[in-house]
Amino acid sequence: MTSDVRELNSAPERSRPAAWPALRALVLRLHFYAGILVAPFLLVAAATGLLYAASFQIEKIVYAHELTVEAVPPGKQRLPLARQIAAARTAHPQGTIGAVRPAAEPEATTRILLDAPDLPESTRLAVFVDPYTGQVRGALESYGSSGALPVRAWISTLHRHLQLGEPGRLYSELAASWLWVVALGGVVLWLSHRRRALRPDRTAKGLRRTLSWHGSVGLWIAVGLLFLSATGLTWSKYAGANVDKVQTALGWTTPALSVSGGDHSGHAGHSGGDSAGAEADADRIAAAAAGAGLSGPLEIVWPAGPGAAFTVKEMDREWPQRNDQVAVDAASGRVAGELRFDDFPPAAKLIRWGIDGHMGVLFGLPNQILLMALATGLIFLIGWGYRMWWLRRPTKGFAAPYARGGWRAAPPAVLLPAGAVAIAAGAFIPLLGIPLLAFLVVDVVMGRVKASG
Repeated sequence: MTSDVRELNSAPERSRPAAWPALRALVLRLHFYAGILVAPFLLVAAATGLLYAASFQIEKIVYAHELTVEAVPPGKQRLPLARQIAAARTAHPQGTIGAVRPAAEPEATTRILLDAPDLPESTRLAVFVDPYTGQVRGALESYGSSGALPVRAWISTLHRHLQLGEPGRLYSELAASWLWVVALGGVVLWLSHRRRALRPDRTAKGLRRTLSWHGSVGLWIAVGLLFLSATGLTWSKYAGANVDKVQTALGWTTPALSVSGGDHSGHAGHSGGDSAGAEADADRIAAAAAGAGLSGPLEIVWPAGPGAAFTVKEMDREWPQRNDQVAVDAASGRVAGELRFDDFPPAAKLIRWGIDGHMGVLFGLPNQILLMALATGLIFLIGWGYRMWWLRRPTKGFAAPYARGGWRAAPPAVLLPAGAVAIAAGAFIPLLGIPLLAFLVVDVVMGRVKASG
């Protein structure tokens, strides 16, 4: 076992510059510290992310009664949206209509979204109506723009902040801030190893076998982990605010739907009240959107008040190119504004695709399966990492592969640029910078204590 450890810790350095051993020491120490101290946060994020990726299918099973009709009557036409809305309002007269999502599939129900009192922020009451009979199939709280129902919404908040509210978001931001560092560091260490391989060595034993699996699997999923880290930071509190500033400065923000002509007080896309005769207008609004080229699934957003325009949005996140929007004048029924996904800046499109990919809605089930595979791989990587630490823990008599603080031996021409990059990254991503500074200080102090002892 001792000879295995010595060989694992060695690397061909004859052809590398003198700075490489010191830089590798820094990467190795950061990978080690992050693996020990940050890995628990990554483990929780991976486990809850795995559950969230599966929550879409769980939601369909748990709420099958509300989401689907009992049977599609042969040859029977759907009722006008006005009658479906009236049925929902009769069953639930409280609140005001915020939006309507007509049934997108033959077996699906229509979802009427009500802004009801005493609901949490970003939550509406979704009333599910059979589009063929007008029967109300049930009512559930619906969270966010994705329309997450209670089970998926609970799993989502568990993944985002562990049901702890705003303070809990620090856990997920810490995980996202360090995931890319751990992934890139692991790739550098594995590719610099003389026995690097794309496949694990099934003939190896003990520590070598664990390292083989840890390195090769980490290499395969590294790109996916980098993607999850980058997109996860867009939702974070501190780094996310900096991301927003960069997007605004570079013109990468998503354009807004503008309304031209007529008296459109208020802003298209805002819900907030029933306008006179709005239920009767719903079918005409949907027909106008269809004439403008929009196809289901759709969401018809109620106007902010009398005279304001309806907004109709395509909600097909599985195919992001179908995310067009139109504003429809309530009085005339004409299209008063358009926002086409094709007209988005390239960066805004990438951001949209990235967010949808992180959520598991891009391309539907294949996206969710990929996310579950990445989460499972990360869980195993963390387990193998702790196993390697346990096999070569100090109490077993193994020396550290590099002296603590040894990275300071790197030449200034290498160390100073690396430090500048670290400072810039730490300033942009505070929950990376603060722990990184702490790690380096602790490493230097422990190195001096050991040297003086």
